[in-house]
Amino acid sequence: MKLSKLVVLVLVLIPGSILAASCLENTPPANNIDLKAANNCITQKDVTNAQETWANAIVAIGKAYKNGEDYKALAADTVDQLYGYDEGKVLFKPTKASEGQFRLTEKDAISYFVKGVVSEDKGFALQPWSKVRFENAGISLDCTDAVTMGNYYFTDAKTGKETKVEYTFGYRKNMDGKLLIDLHHSSVPYNPTEQ
Repeated sequence: MKLSKLVVLVLVLIPGSILAASCLENTPPANNIDLKAANNCITQKDVTNAQETWANAIVAIGKAYKNGEDYKALAADTVDQLYGYDEGKVLFKPTKASEGQFRLTEKDAISYFVKGVVSEDKGFALQPWSKVRFENAGISLDCTDAVTMGNYYFTDAKTGKETKVEYTFGYRKNMDGKLLIDLHHSSVPYNPTEQ
């Protein structure tokens, strides 16, 4: 009698544990967090890599200009690769812009960096700069979006003088997992003596 109860118990427990394991495999993680997606979220390193790429591109455009290379094509490629104009709205407010303060199209952004469709543009990247470095005051991360603000410093290739500029950059991760700029605001720091 004891043996038959034991056999019945085993026959109930084994299929039950298989069923439970099967159910757990198909159960979404707690708090509806998709672990695969969470592992692909934007990291602080992703943001600092994107900043370094942008900084190197600005320096490269100036070098191409100085060396008589096709700096306009390089600038167009830079804007196309680093900004999200092809995927949605980009809010860009450059430092040295007063008439065309906001550059909401790719052509207007390119114009700011190398002269073009906006008459006030002198070609910011044509300075040229020898170095650009970012100092983040803070980075706010979400899975597919990030925002950072702080100061970046542009070193003049001719004089070695460094210019401090304030920035806010927003990034969006596209379907290929690449960070694209969707917000770029730059301004010269407030100077109380210029009131």
